[in-house]
Amino acid sequence: MYNLYMSLVTHLKNIGLGDKAAKVYLAMLELGPASVLEIAAKASVNRPTTYLQIEELKKKGLVSTQKKGKKDLYIAESPDQLEKVLEQESKDLEIKMNELKKALPELASVFNLAGDKPVVRYFEGKEGLLRMQEEFLKCKSKQILAIANFDNVMDLFPNQKSDYTERRVKAGIESKAIYTSKRGNIVEYGPSVLRELRYIPFDKFSFDADITIYDNIVAIASLRGQIGGLLVEHQGIAESFKSLFNFIWKLSEKT
Repeated sequence: MYNLYMSLVTHLKNIGLGDKAAKVYLAMLELGPASVLEIAAKASVNRPTTYLQIEELKKKGLVSTQKKGKKDLYIAESPDQLEKVLEQESKDLEIKMNELKKALPELASVFNLAGDKPVVRYFEGKEGLLRMQEEFLKCKSKQILAIANFDNVMDLFPNQKSDYTERRVKAGIESKAIYTSKRGNIVEYGPSVLRELRYIPFDKFSFDADITIYDNIVAIASLRGQIGGLLVEHQGIAESFKSLFNFIWKLSEKT
């Protein structure tokens, strides 16, 4: 019997009732019309808390009251009412979602205009860097600038070409990259992969970080040791990094 009781409590909690509310509602189902004191004793919940739970259940339409002399008795509504409660909550959620969709553009504009301070997001581990790559594919300008150690990229992401590169090309996003590698000048480039490259030998450019610049965002990633990265969203910082990239680009050899 106890196992059945706990199973019912779990079911009620899964559909949205709190632990004490579930116990109070079950006690009322068993008791029929009862006082707060009787319900509290049956549910093993203290009296003040039981009263609060009854009031919450009344708001959901799961409890009704009746007078017996001067005493208030409380009665659980049929369990069928639970389905109506969920249907109403679903309608309420849909209304809230529609309101959020209407407000999102204005909320986003307020967020973007909230001062000139950089917005920084941190991404931890390899999975974090994969999420950061997904952000690159949202590039509005359709051009990504990158400075990278190709060895680190291929060690961490051996399927880079079939995964990220193919989706970048499909999205019509061009890439200009300055890279170094102990393996030499080996990265595929050209119109088919929408990529233009500059190679710098590793002995001249022992670069370990990975920097990606697009729109008004700079992404800096560590692909060795403590793996992770951050996105810095700020127009001034992005423009400065673009200038740095273009300076190195002009100094480096065309592949």
